[in-house]
Amino acid sequence: MTRVSVQEDSSLALMQRWLMLIGGAFVLLGGAVAAVASPLGIAKGSWLSAYLVLVAGVPVYLVGQFIAHWIVGRGGWALLVGWYLGNTAVVVGSLLSFPLLVDLGGVVLLVPLVIMLWIALQQGRIAGSTRSRSAEIGRLLLMAALVIMIFSIPVGLVLAHIRA
Repeated sequence: MTRVSVQEDSSLALMQRWLMLIGGAFVLLGGAVAAVASPLGIAKGSWLSAYLVLVAGVPVYLVGQFIAHWIVGRGGWALLVGWYLGNTAVVVGSLLSFPLLVDLGGVVLLVPLVIMLWIALQQGRIAGSTRSRSAEIGRLLLMAALVIMIFSIPVGLVLAHIRA
């Protein structure tokens, strides 16, 4: 194994661990919020819990588990930072009923989503026929999930303005 490939393997392993750790932590945090939301009378607790699990947690965990190798050399850490800056703005803006902050967070979230979609599309061109059928199905499912998340952002922004 060459020195470069050892460094690449090390970078990949580090990114995978961090993505899975952070994603898993947000899933647990969402569960904890769900457990205390009703007893503490947190008005937007169920929304917050679902958001932490379904937007901030599970997608990041799955990226770490399955496709970190696609992003490790393509600004993966910047994508992660952008993802959580956007999520932070959405959560804080929603909890404070400040829809302009939610709008800002939504726009920031679009950047990593569009980049991930672009990377997934590029992987289809690069790997070509050497990829297994199951890997191709996984890539197509990932692209479908990314498209759904991209199109759900405007819906969420409209709802934030209606609820404010």
